[in-house]
Amino acid sequence: MAKVLLVEDNEMNRDMLSRRLARRGYEVVIAMDGRGGIEMAGSEQPDIILMDMSLPVMDGWDATRRLKASPDTQAIPVIALTAHAMTSDREKALEAGCDDYDTKPVELPRLLQKIERLLGR
Repeated sequence: MAKVLLVEDNEMNRDMLSRRLARRGYEVVIAMDGRGGIEMAGSEQPDIILMDMSLPVMDGWDATRRLKASPDTQAIPVIALTAHAMTSDREKALEAGCDDYDTKPVELPRLLQKIERLLGR
């Protein structure tokens, strides 16, 4: 069972996405801001991270840069989740170190395809 770290500050998004992933057999751990996401990535060593980009305390851009700069977490794939659907946002996410990008509201089949591809399945 793959472990997914969901870094999301919106309670409704967090609840909906974590339940839908769990129903599909993923173990889901949750952080509510970028700093918490970095700490959870280090302690939980998830297989993949779903990173909201608009977060309190530390945004997803900065959190991803720090994750990718650390030898302990740099190999963990990160998918950026954002309500911004502009081409420049996708480029910004990839420049920050994200391995892929998806828009909100999340279309679960599309997101699952990206997760499975990054997990090499």
